Amino acid sequence: MRQDMIGILDLGSEYNSALARQIRAIGVYSEVYSHDISPRALKEKKNLRGIILNKGEGDYSAHRSIDELGIPVISVDEDEYTDSLYSQKRLEKFVLDTCCCETNWNTQNFIEDQVQLLREQIGDSRVLLALSGGVDSSVVAALLIKAIGERLVCVHVNHGLLRKGEPEEVCRVFGEEMGAKLIYVDAVDRFLDKLKGVKNPERKRKIIGKEFIEVFDDEASKLCGIDFLAQGTIYPDIVESGTKAGKAVKAHHNVGGLPKRMKMDLVEPIKYLFKDEVREVGKALGLPDSMVYRQPFPGPGLGVRCLGAITRDRLEAVRESDAILREEFEKAGLSGKVWQYFTAIPDIKSVGVRDSARVDEWPCIIRAVNTVDAMTATIEHIDWAVLDKITNRIINEVKGINRVCYDLSPKPCATIEWE
Repeated sequence: MRQDMIGILDLGSEYNSALARQIRAIGVYSEVYSHDISPRALKEKKNLRGIILNKGEGDYSAHRSIDELGIPVISVDEDEYTDSLYSQKRLEKFVLDTCCCETNWNTQNFIEDQVQLLREQIGDSRVLLALSGGVDSSVVAALLIKAIGERLVCVHVNHGLLRKGEPEEVCRVFGEEMGAKLIYVDAVDRFLDKLKGVKNPERKRKIIGKEFIEVFDDEASKLCGIDFLAQGTIYPDIVESGTKAGKAVKAHHNVGGLPKRMKMDLVEPIKYLFKDEVREVGKALGLPDSMVYRQPFPGPGLGVRCLGAITRDRLEAVRESDAILREEFEKAGLSGKVWQYFTAIPDIKSVGVRDSARVDEWPCIIRAVNTVDAMTATIEHIDWAVLDKITNRIINEVKGINRVCYDLSPKPCATIEWE
């Protein structure tokens, strides 16, 4: 069953994702397209029941021939539907009455559609999946197992940027407990050598993304019939990486880091889902809560939390301080309450005192935020006693850190990650 769909044409608005979520909340599927998508491409979307021109500050105009599609079109401004109850009713009237959409957007229908689409796209080929062990790649794995079974090959790459104990956990859960075909690749030196001396966060993301693809190309060359590379790209990754009409917030390794001559085609079954929707799909596919509600972790890993040029000693300090933070949050009952929490260490030194002598060591930044879809985020107000304990442990147990700071910045205008 293919769901009825409303298309949103991005004409430079900042609220494309908010509008898409409002339509999905009505029970109708929605997708966002670039302002210059061709009428022919829109005609190929057989379940497209209506189009919303979402205006912004840019000087973008939709195709004049869009009326030839024979489906309803409505134009809205930058923030028309964000607060107004009247506007929400108008949106519902357009979607349900004018476009005659069925309210058939739900998790089970999404899974059924994706399984069918995956089978059509992949055919008899095999798929290589970048399995980090995070929520997104785990849900993609579950979808692919349902669609193609043993023709899925999972590859876990240890790039040296994972959290403490993570490579071992991924191999245990997926290789032993879930029985997946899992290939483990130790690429620590390969990644860190390429990242040496690179300060710019966008360059770091691009390098990490490029190396990921090359690693998978190398692994695919050792296997037969691998024609596809699966990725856990989700909608916020695409939005923040920028569209033709929208401004980029930051590059995501699984959006902007792909080389022009890639040997495999991409499989991205959850790229139009928000994070909360990804979790719902994971639950419906039978994944355990420990996996579905696992704390989000960026594709570039600790590479975007070891701020500036990555060094092995500072990277290790990030890993150890993060482990302490996670351990203390678990003890305090915060691990299931706070959406994402982590430490970051900038490439600067602060003066301190150890053994009655001056020392120049790194500050450690703690960040803890709550969000629904990763597009906006609020700060979690942690009890001072908990912060005191975390601070004391970090400055006494982690080599090279003499100062701990707590980040109180919401998104926007800050992003969730520091880089």
